[in-house]
Amino acid sequence: MSNLPNVKSRYDGVDLVIVRENTEDLYAGLEHTVVPGVVESLKIITEVASTRISQFAFEHARRHQRKRVTAVHKANIMKLSDGLFIECARRVSKDYPEIQYDERIVDAACMQLVMFPERFDVLLMPNLYGDIVSDLCAGLVGGLGVVPGANLGADGVGVFEAVHGSAPDIAGQNLANPLALLLSSVLMLHHLHEDAVADRVMRAITAVLAGTVRTRDIGGTASTTEFATAICRALDRPQ
Repeated sequence: MSNLPNVKSRYDGVDLVIVRENTEDLYAGLEHTVVPGVVESLKIITEVASTRISQFAFEHARRHQRKRVTAVHKANIMKLSDGLFIECARRVSKDYPEIQYDERIVDAACMQLVMFPERFDVLLMPNLYGDIVSDLCAGLVGGLGVVPGANLGADGVGVFEAVHGSAPDIAGQNLANPLALLLSSVLMLHHLHEDAVADRVMRAITAVLAGTVRTRDIGGTASTTEFATAICRALDRPQ
């Protein structure tokens, strides 16, 4: 997540990567009713998944010349589950001596993110915290309408989508900002090693943002269709 040109936000200099494990934690959906009025949810943290996501975070940092990986947790309370996640992150960090590693308790991390977001680089966290913090960080750079996402699995398989959900409150009204999806496509193109095409799309986005065509969430009046048409026209211009 980073500031986009000519998209006004409360902060400058934001350039964050959120790395979120998304196969377990409370999102495993293991819930049951113990007795009427009492429900139990199981928080699942495994060494395999925690190590895998930690390795991804450090590999991403190395590949993109990032300086620091910060693991976000609540191991002061959940000593076993989040404790295991942190143990795995610490173990993996030793294989990347050129990358600074540190840790933040999730509530303190949220406070620091809204005060000094420019101090963070790569944030590594379990599923639930990643879901919450990614939306918080979207607010730092203009909202959910401008933030891309990638779900990356084994063997190079990836699913690319906007961070936001389906926005049912504006469904069918031609109001949604397509930027998040367009930026997700840029991530996808880079993933497929189509770097020249990705750069071309990014230049078109930058060119449109330099003008007056923008959707309501970023200070304009354009519809989804009007914004997308402006991007297509920018792509058609000589590069």
